[in-house]
Amino acid sequence: MKNAASKVNPLNRREFLVNVSTVSAVVAAGGVLSACSDGVPMPVEFNYGVASGDPLADRIILWTHAKYQSSTEPVALSYQVSNDAAFTSIVTSGVLTASADTGYTAKVDATGLSAGKTYFYRFFSGRSISSVGQTRTLPAANTTEVTFSVFSCADYPLGFFNAYAEAAKRDSHFAIHLGDYIYEYGTGTAPTDPVILNLKRYADHAKEILSLDDYRKRHALYKSDPDSKVFHAKMPLIAVWDDHEVSNDSYKDGAQAHDPATDGVYTVRRAAGLQAFHEWMPIRTDSDKTKIYRSFDFGSLVSLHMLETRHIARDKQIQITELAGLAGAEKQASAYAEYIRADRQMLGATQLAWLQQKMATSQATWQVLGQQVLMARMESPASVLSKLNGDSRDPTAQQQGLDAITAYLTAKGKKAAGASLTAEESALLNTSVNPKLGYNLDAWDGYIVAREVVLASALQLNKKLISLAGDTHNGWHSDLTLMGLSNPALANLKVGEEFATPGVSSGGFEEYLPAFTPAQVKYLFENIVDDLRWLNPSQRGYLKMTFTATEAKGEWIFVNQVLSRTYTAEIGHTAPFRAASKAVTPD
Repeated sequence: MKNAASKVNPLNRREFLVNVSTVSAVVAAGGVLSACSDGVPMPVEFNYGVASGDPLADRIILWTHAKYQSSTEPVALSYQVSNDAAFTSIVTSGVLTASADTGYTAKVDATGLSAGKTYFYRFFSGRSISSVGQTRTLPAANTTEVTFSVFSCADYPLGFFNAYAEAAKRDSHFAIHLGDYIYEYGTGTAPTDPVILNLKRYADHAKEILSLDDYRKRHALYKSDPDSKVFHAKMPLIAVWDDHEVSNDSYKDGAQAHDPATDGVYTVRRAAGLQAFHEWMPIRTDSDKTKIYRSFDFGSLVSLHMLETRHIARDKQIQITELAGLAGAEKQASAYAEYIRADRQMLGATQLAWLQQKMATSQATWQVLGQQVLMARMESPASVLSKLNGDSRDPTAQQQGLDAITAYLTAKGKKAAGASLTAEESALLNTSVNPKLGYNLDAWDGYIVAREVVLASALQLNKKLISLAGDTHNGWHSDLTLMGLSNPALANLKVGEEFATPGVSSGGFEEYLPAFTPAQVKYLFENIVDDLRWLNPSQRGYLKMTFTATEAKGEWIFVNQVLSRTYTAEIGHTAPFRAASKAVTPD
């Protein structure tokens, strides 16, 4: 006891006074001071680091997880925000509680800050102190440059979070996470994948997670990663979920992998997943946890509109096998009717009206959509889609796919060169006979009317539009063009560009099209998809976006591997978008 009492208090005199006032405030409010054992306060564990997010010009959300080592009692916490890492210049401070009601997570909206400033923050309870985090408020109106690190798709068992580690070493002002922050999958009763076995980063459940406790444990697993801790402590995060925060290929009424007979009521599972997300992420939370769409103004340079495309209004996905006619004419007709239905929803009427109002009133140079899935038109002719089965190892099936690709590209090349075409080649290029369809109907390609409305709104408002996307685990750069659904004169008119980030650790086309080499996949997409400018189908990493008054520049930063924490990183591709004052036709 004497040795414990004689230890140096880690708080300086000013911090001690703050702590005393904190104790008084907790007592006055009837809160719990600390758990004790024989009169000695038990240490508080901050096992998952600290994080900040949802910055505004004068405030920011601060987050941590705090729990006594051997008690389930609530933990009374204090927080401090300082101008310096040594905490000699405290700007604001306050109290909060971590309790079982929130899985022992705690977050607070720290106010009284100044625009465009870097701050340091920490939490403490008694002598227990968290790590120190660094954060930043939104800039003032006259800012001339804003940089973002953009992430998506971090599957813990499949690899290390080297993309997070690399971003923490670089100089972005803010981070954006577009979803699949966690994955709901289990590893089976015993993992068999050699990659998972070698990495020893097993999921914490043998089966898919379903309950609130399951989702909390999964978030804790991801936040326990050392690179995740460093990343979150380095910069503020603006995040939105995708499907895997609940279940694969989810929509408003269910999910592809959710079976009510064995998994229970879907809305109960969804509520659990979304509650855990709000608890474990540094985001603002109100009474409606599904309403996560929100906007951030980075001075007069960027308005970032974070969208929700999964759980609020999305209609059920169409199956490509049905739309391409592989399941019979009757199902094809039904799928096509749904495909072109005027009120088929992705955002829903309420969110769409909100987005249109935000874009209309924004004075920012750039309107940026932070959303989950590819918005660009990734259309491929039905002749290719009906034959391309990358999962098949059968040589005949592979050859049929390659033959279909070759035939279409040959016809396309001959037409471009002005050469005469055979009847078969003309038919391949006739979209009435061989229509172009999006290969991924879980993306905006499955919601063409909804996409057209968003793009037409940006065109009508004369806005410089950027879409940021994740979900596919690959890096993409594409034009955003209209289909001309309501006005054929606008068909193929360019209204913006899309920059899509690769996955942090989730596998890309090397998993989905294993019969093709990355070079073949790249050639296939870049030559068949008209609006696609560039694709990297096989590397993990993240996207850095830099905005100035005249340019939106994307830099895709790739790590050479995710199977070891020893890695190298490089800028694999750079794409500037120098927007004209209004929408322009494609290059």
